[in-house]
Amino acid sequence: MPSAEMIELWRGGRRESLHLGHAVICDRSGVVEAWGNPGAIIYPRSSCKMVQALPLVESGAADAAGLTTRHLALACASHNGARMHADAVGDWLAAQGMDESDLRCGSHMPRDPAENRRLTCSDESPCQLHNNCSGKHAGFLTLNRHLNGGPEYVEPAHPVQRAVKAAFEEVTGEDSPGFGIDGCSAPNYACTLEGLGMAMARFAAPGTDIRGKAMSRLVDAMRAHPELVAGEGRACTALMRAMGGRAAVKTGAEGVFVAILPEQGLGIALKIVDGASRASEAAITALLVHLGLLTRDDPVVRTYLNAPIRNWRGTVTGEMRGAAGFPA
Repeated sequence: MPSAEMIELWRGGRRESLHLGHAVICDRSGVVEAWGNPGAIIYPRSSCKMVQALPLVESGAADAAGLTTRHLALACASHNGARMHADAVGDWLAAQGMDESDLRCGSHMPRDPAENRRLTCSDESPCQLHNNCSGKHAGFLTLNRHLNGGPEYVEPAHPVQRAVKAAFEEVTGEDSPGFGIDGCSAPNYACTLEGLGMAMARFAAPGTDIRGKAMSRLVDAMRAHPELVAGEGRACTALMRAMGGRAAVKTGAEGVFVAILPEQGLGIALKIVDGASRASEAAITALLVHLGLLTRDDPVVRTYLNAPIRNWRGTVTGEMRGAAGFPA
């Protein structure tokens, strides 16, 4: 099946740009609605961090380490690298007798403006705590200590990553066709868009067994701490705040976005073919409006969808909107 027209940019009364993609809304029994090809094979990238964190919780490692909901939110995060993010991960590691050098995610300049400016105006370089995936990696290290694994926990054959792969294949209901190495050096397993949507539906309507309780704890942590999952100025944080904890949403690189809707027992997964974040943010917003989690007149909707595009003088020059046949 071909991709669907999803998000358009209009200028001067003409469609200037078009983003194609695939999207599914699932419940635990299967696909409820779809646009494009549910069978498209994708890398979920960071959208599946709550899946990667499942072994941390269901193994007992999180409880053995005394992790709180804040730690679990960070394990699911792609954070801005603000001081509150970097300090929280540093404190997490220190409490377990580890430090920044034990991480294997690499370092990059933080997205947070204040911390970026502080580093730029000083002689201090960014460290691995600033990496947007440092919380996920602190979770990997915590699980690794529980499993008594070796230090190279990002290797695909390592016990940590074998546990992640097993959880990923079980919640997607698919045997992964393979993996790519993510920006943070950990394996990222491929699946169909439908498989990713089904995984989110399982998180939305978990059982009461060990896995179900672990799913609930991770989703509840994300909903309780949206500022830790991403940060100020980020779509994940803004959308979760606007929904008042009714849903958990998570972005991934290259135009992936997911949502977990516990009240409705639904999961959403989408992929923008050209990888544009502006389109994935608009598309997830459109689907949340479509399902009644947000209203069209909510300011956050106008931030990401049907939003006026302004030039450097503040003049409105265009608009980004849903394409015909896609919720707008």
